[in-house]
Amino acid sequence: MKLNYTGQEKVTADPQKVWSFILDPNKVASCLPDTQDIVIKDDRNFDAVVGVAVGPVRGKFKFAIQLVPDQANNKMAVKLRGGGLGTAIDLTASANINGQPDQTTLLDWQGEANVSGPAATVGGRVLDAQAQKLISSVFENMGKKISEGA
Repeated sequence: MKLNYTGQEKVTADPQKVWSFILDPNKVASCLPDTQDIVIKDDRNFDAVVGVAVGPVRGKFKFAIQLVPDQANNKMAVKLRGGGLGTAIDLTASANINGQPDQTTLLDWQGEANVSGPAATVGGRVLDAQAQKLISSVFENMGKKISEGA
């Protein structure tokens, strides 16, 4: 099952502060919801174990996450691969980092996920809603933490 998402998050910080935050895997990892374990491998890669609940499918999923910065084009991508309970997830999310005249930053984001296994059989609308909620919450958490100066 293939899913696509788009959205925006306004961050109360200039683009330089946004870049400082998103280039730190510890800070990015702190934005994942329901995180149970994080292992930082290097400045661009980390593993995460998160609690996942999609309809009746609940449990721990393990993901390998790669940060792919492109400062020259004001774009940041995140690649996530992994899964659990027989479900495989391959997700790519990216954000255009656009400075605004009022010293804020607008993150125009988009994501695409491919899901197979039990979670994909739950039904498109349930899975779609949960995936949208997950991606939105990551960008929302990031916006809050950057705005707070975390």
